[in-house]
Amino acid sequence: MGSELSPLVITLWIVNVLVDSGGQLAFKAAASEPGERDGMARWRFMLSRPWIWIGGACYVAEFLAWLAFLSLVPLSDGVLLGSINIVAIMILGRILFKEKLAPMRVAGIVLVSIGVAVVGLH
Repeated sequence: MGSELSPLVITLWIVNVLVDSGGQLAFKAAASEPGERDGMARWRFMLSRPWIWIGGACYVAEFLAWLAFLSLVPLSDGVLLGSINIVAIMILGRILFKEKLAPMRVAGIVLVSIGVAVVGLH
């Protein structure tokens, strides 16, 4: 697949990672904001906050970028390359939300990163 990684494919891959990660982080921010904590009042509160709408917009953009990306690469390669999103979200969750990265999670990050590199380079 290495020769198939055209600038367009790489750009779509990066856009996908950015908007998918942005959507996950925006949803986490919406869910973490202090406010109503019970039932429908919680949902009304979250729907009134910009983070939930930013997350939704990111998912629409991610959907479009993902479709474009998959139109250019084999599904098996695309899904494996797309798994780098997990790594980005875990690292950004640590940075932005002070979430813990236990040793097994760090090992997972390393293994997923190696797998993505192998797929991207073959």
